[in-house]
Order: sequence, then C-alpha cells, then structure tokens
Amino acid sequence: MSDLEQFRAETRAWLEANCPAEMRQPVRDEDDVCWGGRNWKFKNDAQKSWFDACVAKGYTVPEWPKAYGGAGLSPAEGKVLREEMGRIKARPPLSSFGIWMLGPALLHFGTEEQKVHYLNEIAAGKIRWCQGYSEPGSGSDLVSMQTYGEDKGDHWVVNGQKIWTSYADKADWIFCLVRTDKTNKYQGISFLLFDMTTPGVTTKPILLISGNSPFCETFFDNVVVPKHQIVGELNRGWDVAKYLLGHEREMISGGGLGTGMASIGKQFAGVAGTEPVLRADMADFDVEVMAFRAMSEKFVDEMKAGKSHPAQPNMMKYVGTELNKRRHELIMAAGGSDALEWEGETGGAPARGWLRTKANSIEGGTSEVMLGVVAKRILDLPGA
Repeated sequence: MSDLEQFRAETRAWLEANCPAEMRQPVRDEDDVCWGGRNWKFKNDAQKSWFDACVAKGYTVPEWPKAYGGAGLSPAEGKVLREEMGRIKARPPLSSFGIWMLGPALLHFGTEEQKVHYLNEIAAGKIRWCQGYSEPGSGSDLVSMQTYGEDKGDHWVVNGQKIWTSYADKADWIFCLVRTDKTNKYQGISFLLFDMTTPGVTTKPILLISGNSPFCETFFDNVVVPKHQIVGELNRGWDVAKYLLGHEREMISGGGLGTGMASIGKQFAGVAGTEPVLRADMADFDVEVMAFRAMSEKFVDEMKAGKSHPAQPNMMKYVGTELNKRRHELIMAAGGSDALEWEGETGGAPARGWLRTKANSIEGGTSEVMLGVVAKRILDLPGA
C-alpha cells in the first residue's frame, strides 16, 4: 500500500468515527452553517462535536502549516481528504472569510507574528471576518475608493464608508482597504485589519429583494487603527487586495455547486420525468457542473504547483456564478407555482434563493468585468 493509499484508509476511518450522521445531511438553512467567532452559538451537539474534532485534527484548514492551526497536509493529501469528505457528504466544519480569503493573503504577505496570531484564531473559529472593499461609487473601480487613513504616528485614524459588507453586523474583525496616500491612485492604498468593536465603527443592514440581508453598509468615524495591523507594505495594499480577490472569486464560483450536492436531475426526477424539455435542461446542467468541477480541480492543482494563470479565478468566478443562477432557474421551473410562495412551510426558500443568486454575478466583480479580464488576459483578444 502506498503512503497516499494508507492516508486515504486512515482518513476514511477517522471520518467514520468523528463525523456525526447529522453532519452528513444537506445544509437546509443558515443555522446549519458554522461560521465561528466570538458570538457563535452552535445549533446542536452534533455541529459542535464535528467542529471540535476537526479543529483538534487541523482539518478546518488542512493544508495550512501546523504552526498556524492546520494539519500540514500535502496538496495530494488535501485532495484525498476533500474526496473522502465528499464521499460521505460531510458538511464543512467551519465556513469563514478568514479561511477562504484573508488566510491565503496572510500566508503570502503577513509577518510571522501576524501569521501565528491571526491564522491560529481563524483555524480555531475564534474570529469571524468581514471584507471592507466596495464603497458607494467604487465597486468594480476599487482604486477610486475614498475611505482615508490619516497617519498619526503610531496609528491611523480612519474615516469613510464601505458598502455590501457581507455579514458586517456579525463579524468580529474586518480586513479593509484604506487610502493612506491621496496623491497616488494605485500605490496609495493600504490593507488594514481592525476590530469591529473599535469606537467609531457602525453597521446598517441592507435589505435585499430576497427578504434577507447578508449585506451591510459600514461606517468609520475617527476609527483608531494601530500601525502593526497593516498587512504588506504601506501604500501597497492593492497587491494584497488583488491576491485576495483571486481566492474570493474561487470561493464565489463554487457557491451552490459543491461536490457533495446531488445532481439536479436526481433531485427533481419525479417532476422532470414528465417534462421532456425540463429533463433535457437538467441533464445538460448536470453535465456542465461536472465539467466545472473538473476544471476547478485542475485549476486548484495548478495553483498549488505554482503553474496557474493569474486570470483563472476570473474564469471560474464567471462560469460558477452563471451556473448557480441557472440551477436556481431550474429549481423554480421544477417547482411550478409552489416555488413562488413567499411564506409557508418552506419559508419561501426556492423564490428567495433564486432572487439571491442575482447578486452572484455582481459581488466579487461583475460578470462583465470577468469576461473582460478573460478576453484580455487569457484569449489575448485585440482591443480587449
């Protein structure tokens, strides 16, 4: 037996022993997702048991070094773990912007002190993060942002506003783009970290057409940020921001298309069997999802081998979000008039979920921007 086969056998046995049956069921609502943080309350004992077991094993961030809370797995071992978790349809033990976005940026740009402190807290689910990028009038054109950090010697005083700050009202800390030099549009931005309970930080939820509000407006009024809470070089925060955006777009691209998700054709087999056009559309969708997952796995392997194209996350983000929108269109079609209900037993989940996907092709960079990047950077089209 090879080392990798041995690892697979050991991983399979560990998962069978530690992943409760409840944690192998599909996620039904927001409470089924463990976000961690200072104020997190576990939904049930099974969720806490699964979380605790994975934290102890380093499996919330399995490929991070052990010194930073991970398991120190190789890329090949990490792939085996993902496959085995997918096999039993295990829920992720921890969902976190710290894992998906800030963590990779800290691993690349952070000081050793920042890595040891923040990464271990992220891995253990002790800190929940939100992202301070977009501003009113500065969405896709982020470099036009106006939030300003005034240098006060040993700290900055930050004033400004961010918008579409996902879960800002629930986050403990924020990773935030702040202009620290008004004379240089591109090289005058710094990447700062600060506590959301700092005096001067306030949030206001933004109600969406789905009736839910994951997004917020976030306001900074003379917020004091210590100098050691900068990531990367002063006025070079755009380097950190671009690196992080690549990981954010990979995360958004996989929304609703996870490997543990049953095919939509199987999910609606009873309905689709009586509707030949709908059945064909669902079969076509399932094939495209399988192709997307294969592409994603290839891109992840290339990224970990240092051979990826910098524009690949843009392509993944575009395809993934468009597929997720199609999935919810098909769910609505299969549900018929019942899918239009807003209240009742389902809480209007099909309709609300469908409406929520309209934001997928805006958040993290619009589909139009993603196509422009693909045209210019990958296809090398003239005039792109």
